[in-house]
Amino acid sequence: MSILSASLSRVKPSPTIAVTTKAQELKAAGRDVIGLGAGEPDFDTPDHIKAAGIRAIEAGKTKYTAVDGIPELKAAICTKFRRDNGLDYTPAQVSVGTGGKQILYNALMATLNPGDEVVIPAPYWVSYPDMVLLAGGEPVIAPAGIETGFKLSPEALEAAITPKTKWFIFNSPSNPTGAGYTWDELKALTDVLMRHPHVWVMTDDMYEHLTYDGFEFCTPAQVEPGLYARTLTCNGVSKAYAMTGWRIGYAAGPQDLIGAMRKIQSQSTSNPCTISQWAAVEALNGSHDFIAANNAMFKRRRDLVVSMLSAIDGIDCPTPNGAFYVYPSIAGLIGKTSKAGTLIETDEAFATALLEETGVAVVFGAAFGLSPNFRVSYATSDDALKEACARIQTFCADLR
Repeated sequence: MSILSASLSRVKPSPTIAVTTKAQELKAAGRDVIGLGAGEPDFDTPDHIKAAGIRAIEAGKTKYTAVDGIPELKAAICTKFRRDNGLDYTPAQVSVGTGGKQILYNALMATLNPGDEVVIPAPYWVSYPDMVLLAGGEPVIAPAGIETGFKLSPEALEAAITPKTKWFIFNSPSNPTGAGYTWDELKALTDVLMRHPHVWVMTDDMYEHLTYDGFEFCTPAQVEPGLYARTLTCNGVSKAYAMTGWRIGYAAGPQDLIGAMRKIQSQSTSNPCTISQWAAVEALNGSHDFIAANNAMFKRRRDLVVSMLSAIDGIDCPTPNGAFYVYPSIAGLIGKTSKAGTLIETDEAFATALLEETGVAVVFGAAFGLSPNFRVSYATSDDALKEACARIQTFCADLR
């Protein structure tokens, strides 16, 4: 009898973490590797946020806190939702976790029963389906391909919903594509959801503040107030505030659901890092001036990568609205052979050959549920991006 649980056999390790780990191993072995796999800003955490963490340490704020967040952080989150999204929540409707991933996981663990279905648009963040599986549910993948700008159509959402559907997971701007839904596009989806009152909505708004070209972010409960009572609006400080390692995510929703999530957290991690919570208070309440400056750099990098990849025969690279990813199609390269003799039958074969032959690490599209594509994170320096894209250009030009 195996020591491992049967539920563990339903999930796989994160492919994005695997790519980053492989790149780090090759670098340690002396290879010239450029990693474009990590979903992490290369900017440092702003000084005023770091100072708040230091003050917390100096003030002795290093003890246990309430399981799902200090009152000051919950108040700041309520203010944020009111200020940025027009959503009114009380502190009793707020949960703070160890990163956005824990928030989503807690909600799924607290609500899914065997046979419950969760609709997930593809391409998706790699963890969504596996968290559903680990919680005992069944992911139902709804395709949102390049022909629709990687955005789910109302018809595709309607077709995916069944009497067993419990959740619809919504992510905009998207990881891995950077695609963002306009108000009208999101309203078309919420109109479908209003016809199915048994379906709850779980949003992943982590890239809310990382948008370009005048794109205006919106979230489901904001667009359709009728969904407020069955929406868990999730967010965090990781991306826009360059606080990935601080590990603070949060959500607001119906009080009964938040209480169930608190119960899960009380028997797993308990409270998030106390120091990180105080830093997050400053992140939400303090100056946000740095976001515009960071976004200007991200936009420049986006335009650089889209321009260089779009110049490659066989690659189609749409321009995203937000986040810091592009998700090019390599449909025109499938069936070709690399200079070293690798047959490019899949996007995984493409990414493997690219890493081995050029030292450029990207994440293959199958990991995100839509092929043949690959994801590039442009959250790195301009020089690294130029060199990486030049290597990709040479690699593709050598395909035969």
